[in-house]
Amino acid sequence: MTIGIVGAGEMASYHYTGFTQAGASVVAVADNNFGKARAFAEERKIGKVFGSLKEMIDSCPDLDAISIVTPNKFHQELALEALRAGKHVYCEKPPARNGAELQPMVEAAKLSGKILLFDFNNRVRPETQAMHAYIAQGTVGTINSAQATWIRRAGIPGFGGWFTNKELSGGGPVIDLLHMLDLALYFMDYPKGAYVLASTFDDFMGNPAFKGPWGIADGTGLTDVETACHALITFKTGQCLSIRNSWAEMNEREVVSVVFQGTKAGGKVERLFGRDGYDETSIDTCQLYTEEHGRQVNREVLFEKDETMGRIASAINFVEAIQGSAKPFNTPEQALQLMKIIDAIYISANTGKPVAL
Repeated sequence: MTIGIVGAGEMASYHYTGFTQAGASVVAVADNNFGKARAFAEERKIGKVFGSLKEMIDSCPDLDAISIVTPNKFHQELALEALRAGKHVYCEKPPARNGAELQPMVEAAKLSGKILLFDFNNRVRPETQAMHAYIAQGTVGTINSAQATWIRRAGIPGFGGWFTNKELSGGGPVIDLLHMLDLALYFMDYPKGAYVLASTFDDFMGNPAFKGPWGIADGTGLTDVETACHALITFKTGQCLSIRNSWAEMNEREVVSVVFQGTKAGGKVERLFGRDGYDETSIDTCQLYTEEHGRQVNREVLFEKDETMGRIASAINFVEAIQGSAKPFNTPEQALQLMKIIDAIYISANTGKPVAL
């Protein structure tokens, strides 16, 4: 199997490692910054370098798959170009800037019969899969309620870079830190939404005291996205989910977790950071809250640590899904449902009213 990577940014290295570990060959890389693509290729002995996806497909028509690692604005056009050329697609999160952009991507994947998979890497983390096994076997029962949290005290990813530019990113932490929202929905088996009520805030945007260790400014100079969001989702099943996402918010520390309450047991998966945002200082936990022999019991679930936060395992899953040896960890339909919820969060925050899903 041969794969081409579009975008030579930081996440591309995880894609490359996962693909090659799964036995695929990364034979080409493209980036509109040709020097950046060439440096990425030379370090990994990738033979072909291009300035665009079109050049890559024209020169390498037999490629099996395309990996997209670009700012969010370009996900749709690149995914459509690859799918219409008959290629499987692996795309960084978020799937697109909004549901309207994602819809034709979902339709193109169906029409082509190719796999469209997104890097929701937190689904593949060892603690997530450990917890999901308990949920799947019925230990938890029905999850009535859940809380999805990714908050940073000081973690705005660059001032003036594409992350803080709504035209390029689609939004701030609501979109950037959508992982725990997706993870909670994954645990809840993606129930159909009913209503969303949300508020967003832009406090501390542009304040250097709240800048995180990522996202060096690339010169655009725009900082027109939110820095924090609080939201509640209700579902047609009667379940509910609360969300708290922020890049900059007065809080004790960074919190990354999904907590849920089920009819038989509750649980929590959490990533604790010693320093905001640094994977190597993190401690992952997985706990199950239940009752045994008439006593309240907290189970501490042990698992192997993964400093890549599932990023390599997610890329491996893409290759295995194409080969038919594994089930994809997410679907285009789930991604579309997720983006429609995100759309509703922004609409509710702008109007001050609940939004029907």
